Amino acid sequence: MGIAALMSASRRAFLQSAAATAALTACRRHTQAGRVPTVVPIALLHLAPQAGAVAENRSALLRAIQTAAAAGARWILTPELCISGYAFADLIGTDWIQPQPDGWVATLQASAREHAVTLFVGLPERDAITDRLHNTLLAIGPSGKILGRHRKIRTITVGSEAWSSPGDEAVPVATPLLGPVGLLICADACDSTLATALKAQGARLLVSAANWAPGQYGPAGEWEECSAKSALPMIVCNRTGVGRTLDFSASESVVVCRGERVLTLSSATPAAFLLQWDRLAEAPVSHTRIDL
Repeated sequence: MGIAALMSASRRAFLQSAAATAALTACRRHTQAGRVPTVVPIALLHLAPQAGAVAENRSALLRAIQTAAAAGARWILTPELCISGYAFADLIGTDWIQPQPDGWVATLQASAREHAVTLFVGLPERDAITDRLHNTLLAIGPSGKILGRHRKIRTITVGSEAWSSPGDEAVPVATPLLGPVGLLICADACDSTLATALKAQGARLLVSAANWAPGQYGPAGEWEECSAKSALPMIVCNRTGVGRTLDFSASESVVVCRGERVLTLSSATPAAFLLQWDRLAEAPVSHTRIDL
């Protein structure tokens, strides 16, 4: 089935718009010429992963990557644990978790090469040496190479994250188009310590994969503080849908610049938010929603 058949009318309308076509053409022209484009399209995949439904979540992610890439995205971000869902361990156990890259991540690497995109994918990971399990954000470059990873440091030791051991370092990952990026996962942003440490190591942008529902324990200025204290822009890719214990349908993906929210993006159903990111201004100049 072709791309046009997979897309809704709203997606096709966006692809046909003069602004989107011009941005995509310019980005590809500069990239092919070896120059870094001024505006980089970044897709935030506001997905609804189901706990324990690994096969279904993987399929949904691959479809979303295809849709975002067809819309012009050069970077594609996912929520925390988008492969396993959040509260999965008591449903399917952890024996299936492998060191990364495993055979299925090789499929993601091939997708990154096919679409010439950089992927940031939240998934469980087993350490090949220690056998410890980690909540990981994996960065895959447009050549398919693993650029780096971040293992969640501020894990919760009981309940849904009890399976996960905390990571022991936060270091920037060198990326194409936007340079060194500091990676965080959800509660890693609960205070600005990691963000400021990443800034001190040369990060130019913070990217966070989140699984953070609104409500009593929802976000309450943590992302803004990380941006303000580190003096870095921050892009947060959150999720949607109804989980086993929390309702994420009003959760927000956000962009924070100089400590102030400049974009708050929410959808009760899966969607991709495509930002046109000005790397010189270090801020989005426009955004578009694409239903998934």
